[in-house]
This record gives sequence, structure tokens and C-alpha cells, in this order.
Amino acid sequence: MIKLVESMTGDHPARAVLVASNDPEAGGLKKAAAMGIDTGAVDHRPFKGDRAAFEAELRKLIDAAQPDILCLAGFMRILTPSFIAAYQGRMLNIHPSLLPKYKGLHTHQRALDAGDDEAGCTVHEVTPVLDDGPILGQARVPVEPGDTADTLAARVLTQEHRLYPAVLRRFATGDRGFLGLND
Repeated sequence: MIKLVESMTGDHPARAVLVASNDPEAGGLKKAAAMGIDTGAVDHRPFKGDRAAFEAELRKLIDAAQPDILCLAGFMRILTPSFIAAYQGRMLNIHPSLLPKYKGLHTHQRALDAGDDEAGCTVHEVTPVLDDGPILGQARVPVEPGDTADTLAARVLTQEHRLYPAVLRRFATGDRGFLGLND
């Protein structure tokens, strides 16, 4: 999130209008506020599994800010098809694997367990199918001898910080073509 906000300056076609979280104590909220970005939170816990009610409150927060594009970054909640439909074609996500490989969690360990020689990250449009929307960009990193899930994750994160802002810039201008970055 920080890298996205930092990238939206100068001639960038987008500006951050809101940083929202499902955790009122999320460190990113404090960082965004310090950067002069409006923030908000809808704590999912009081909704006790009622995703529709949680998402209705989240939509109120988002819609009040009137964003053109929604960028998910570290938002670890599965969104319902009706929520996604409200923002279809305007919502991006970053995922720490080379999709379509390793949808879901534990991507780095899964790449290591499979003996992959490369890993990476993917920016994609959000659709109702988890980690399955149109791929807008990928960055690759080699899997090195002795890698652990943590060391691999650290190298992939460096590429996430490069890839997501680059894809967002293009997406904000209407360019939905594929962008490939290599380590």
C-alpha cells in the first residue's frame, strides 16, 4: 500500500483517496494518515461470519470516497460475488505467485515443495473466482539453492513493490495489456 501511494505523485494518472482496512489497528492506516490520505476501517469481527453485512458497511466507506480504482494490498478476506460485481473491472489485486500457479495461501512454500526454479508475483483484476481474474502483470525471481519460504517471500516482495505501482499506472490510463518484469 505504501509503495502504491508513494507512486501516485507527479504525472501519475491516479491519486489515493482512501486507505481502508478490516482491522482498525492495521499499521497501514496510521502510515496512510501520516501521508495525508483519508483512512477508514470496518472491523469484520463484530459481523461474526455475516459477510454480506460486513461488505455493506465496507461499500459505504468505499463509495463515500468515490474511487475510480480499488487496489487490494494485504486484504486477506474473500469477497463475495455481489461485492466484486459492484466494482467489476475496477478492482486490482496482487498475489505472491505466478498465477495461475498456487492460488490461495502458502504460495512460497508450495513453489519450493514443487521444486520450481522460479517464483514471483502477479497483479490481476479481481473476479468472483479467487485469484483468477485477467492477469495484468507478473514479475519473476529465481528460486535459489537453500531458499526458505521466508527468503523467497522477501525477494518476491521486492518485486511486488515494483510491479504493482507499474501496473496501476498503466491501468489508470486504460492500458490493460500484460506487463512483465524480471529480477
